[in-house]
Amino acid sequence: MKKFLNEFKEFALKGNVLDLAIGVIIGSAFTAIVTSLTDNFINPILNLVTGAHKGLYSWSEIAGFISSFISAVINFIIIAFVLFLILKGINALLNAKKKNTEEVVEITTKTCPYCKSEIDLEATRCPHCTSEIL
Repeated sequence: MKKFLNEFKEFALKGNVLDLAIGVIIGSAFTAIVTSLTDNFINPILNLVTGAHKGLYSWSEIAGFISSFISAVINFIIIAFVLFLILKGINALLNAKKKNTEEVVEITTKTCPYCKSEIDLEATRCPHCTSEIL
């Protein structure tokens, strides 16, 4: 069961899955902006042009349309900012984990100054050109 959960965690934290999830959330928030624009600006204009609404809209109706649209835009900005903070936190955790798991590479060879062959660090004589290494 633990292996299954680790595999699921690795899958869920892959870049593609996170990008897709954020895209879906941002898309739905943007849909609210488009819906508000349509309901509060385009439909009233169409109603006036086609005669579906008799007379002009009152100032309170216009203010209501504008405040609804501004509210949708502010909601979008808040959602985008929260997602940004979440993604930034996840990336920081993943980068910290990568730094902790990096292996330290131990150098065990050096280059012969005469023939430029790779030799053991403790060698005092090159096995290729038999030169004495200081």
